[in-house]
Amino acid sequence: MRLLPAFAAAAALTAFFPAVASASPVHVATAHGTFTAYAPSAHAVTYRPDLVPAGARAHVFSLSAAHAGTTTTLVVTGLRPGRAYGAHAHAQRCGATGDAAGPHFQHVPDPVKPSTDPAYANPRNEIWLDFTTDRLGTGFARSTVDWTFAGRRARSVVVHETHTHTDPGHAGTAGARLACLDVDF
Repeated sequence: MRLLPAFAAAAALTAFFPAVASASPVHVATAHGTFTAYAPSAHAVTYRPDLVPAGARAHVFSLSAAHAGTTTTLVVTGLRPGRAYGAHAHAQRCGATGDAAGPHFQHVPDPVKPSTDPAYANPRNEIWLDFTTDRLGTGFARSTVDWTFAGRRARSVVVHETHTHTDPGHAGTAGARLACLDVDF
């Protein structure tokens, strides 16, 4: 799969979605990478190669516009077939461990850390990209929220061990951090 450069993608999308074309400003973010073991220059890192093998790939595309909100898509290939994964936008870039990516990016930050309150840890206040891989290990997810990034921005997408929980005290949790892709949202 080949992603278009950001300006070409924005032009293509605004041609098909006039509401986005009239909204200004429009911000497009794209990222792709092949997961590898951590190195200081790595932008796609696997922390659990048994669940996100080295050589697996991820692609993220995000479009934000004031009157349309933010839509983010995630496509992964080369993961374990027939398996449920969680994924979220995170506040920091990838690093040597999954914890380096920091907490989930929240539009309205929860004053209590870690955030497990469903009033804050939910798919309307965060970008949740849970998916289940097909028989070939390919997965797809899309998130649409009614807000755009203003000042603070998410910096990565982290793939988690399970789909995201929604119950009080566990909201937003999805198990271990398996892999991370840097994204300049």
